[in-house]
Amino acid sequence: MQAVLCRCSAPFPKNLELIALPMAKVFASITNDLQRFIEAQQMFFVATAPLTADGHINVSPKGLDSFRILSPSRVVYLDVTGSGNETSAHLQENGRITLMFCAFQEPPSILRLYGTGKTILPDAPEWAKLYALFSPIPGTRQMIVADIDRVQTSCGMGVPLYEYIGQRESLVKWADKKGEEGLREYQQQKNAVSIDGLPTALAGK
Repeated sequence: MQAVLCRCSAPFPKNLELIALPMAKVFASITNDLQRFIEAQQMFFVATAPLTADGHINVSPKGLDSFRILSPSRVVYLDVTGSGNETSAHLQENGRITLMFCAFQEPPSILRLYGTGKTILPDAPEWAKLYALFSPIPGTRQMIVADIDRVQTSCGMGVPLYEYIGQRESLVKWADKKGEEGLREYQQQKNAVSIDGLPTALAGK
C-alpha cells in the first residue's frame, strides 16, 4: 500500500474551513476526508492506560511537526523527551492506544483513532526509514507507531473556539541546552519507568 503522508502542524488550509465530518460515524480506516481533517489540526492527544484497575490513565497533548499517516490504517508520531513516558510503558504492557484530533475552528468535529501501538527506538531497524519522514526535532527520544482498527467521529460542539498562533519553542530550546548526554541521563532518570512502576522501552538503554 502506498504511503500517505500528512503534516498535522502545517498552516490551516483555507479550503478546509467549510468541511464538516459526518457526526458519530465509524470507519474501518482513515479516509481521504479524514486525512484532510487531520492535516488541518495543529495538535492531537494521545491516551493510554495500564491493565490494573487502580493504574493511572494517561492523556498527553502533542504538537510540533510530529505526526504522519503511513497508510489508511497505520500512523506514526515523533515523541520528544518530557517529564514522563507513560505512553511507552502502557504500550509495552498492553499495546492499547487512542489518538484524538479536534477542530478548534469551525465547523466543530472530533476524530478518534483506536488501535494498538508500539515504541520505536533509535536503534530499531525501522528507525531510519520512519525518521526520514520528519524534519528533525531536538530531544526526540522515540517514535510511536499505531495500527488503527477503528476510526470514529463525534460532533465536537462542546469544544471551544481557539485561534492558532504558533508552536511553542520552549521544549526544543530545553533539549538543545541539555545536549545528547544530558538528555540520555534525563531519560534514564525520568523516562524509564511509569508512575505505576511499569518499565518503558527506554528502561536500561
